[in-house]
Amino acid sequence: MYSPVYSLWGFIMLTLCRLRFLSTSFGFNHAHKCISDRQRLNIVLQSYLTPERATSSHSKDVNHWNAVKGHLNLKSFSTGNVNRLCWNCGSSAALFFCSSCNAIQPADDKTNYFDILNCAQTFSLDTQKLQKRYLELQRSLHPDNFGQKSLKEQEYSEEQSALVNKAYRTLQKPLSRAVYMLELQGVLLEEGTDATADPAFLLEVMEINESLAETRSQDEVNAIEQSVREKLKGLIEQMNSSLNKGDLLTAKGLLAQMKYFTNIEEKVKDRITEVC
Repeated sequence: MYSPVYSLWGFIMLTLCRLRFLSTSFGFNHAHKCISDRQRLNIVLQSYLTPERATSSHSKDVNHWNAVKGHLNLKSFSTGNVNRLCWNCGSSAALFFCSSCNAIQPADDKTNYFDILNCAQTFSLDTQKLQKRYLELQRSLHPDNFGQKSLKEQEYSEEQSALVNKAYRTLQKPLSRAVYMLELQGVLLEEGTDATADPAFLLEVMEINESLAETRSQDEVNAIEQSVREKLKGLIEQMNSSLNKGDLLTAKGLLAQMKYFTNIEEKVKDRITEVC
């Protein structure tokens, strides 16, 4: 015989199981702690027994869960903030140190370099602020500070310090910063000569190289240096505009040109030493 009690009980158990599954799925290992069994049961019973009265309470609980889920989506994987567990005490740990026991944390080489240096993901960086942040981090993470700590902490210090160095070197220069930002978007620049480059541009580069090789005085080298700097300045401005617009194809072409002129800039420095 059909029993309303059994029907209600089956409905409750099925719904609770579904709620537990949702709150522990998709990598949110601790999300279920944010919604207790009592809250789940309250949602189920009110929805089943008194739909009219359940509306506001159910809405609050669902909104709470959506907020929790959204929080986890945004911050559980946010490398610049929190939400991985400390290897030492099990508390929620930030990128570099645990806020509870202050133990240094292992480095994550998948961390976004902009998050590491706590700066906006934009091409037009304030390099002075970038350097300031880099020096602050190195003062905290340098292996010399962990000589009396455990071997694990010494190892983590070396890893973190190396990762911060790599992030800073990448973001410090416009060329490497542009390469990295395009890589984040899945755009890679092939090694070697760019077969798609404008022949007129390649001819211009060749002529500059020939002129540089023929220089005999400091003034001649300085003139070429000034010209190359102006070219790079213009390319950097165009790169910033293209990245801001999300025009990755144009940005890739500009990146190839930046590589050519950056290479010439290095040759100019060598040539200055030779003619002096």
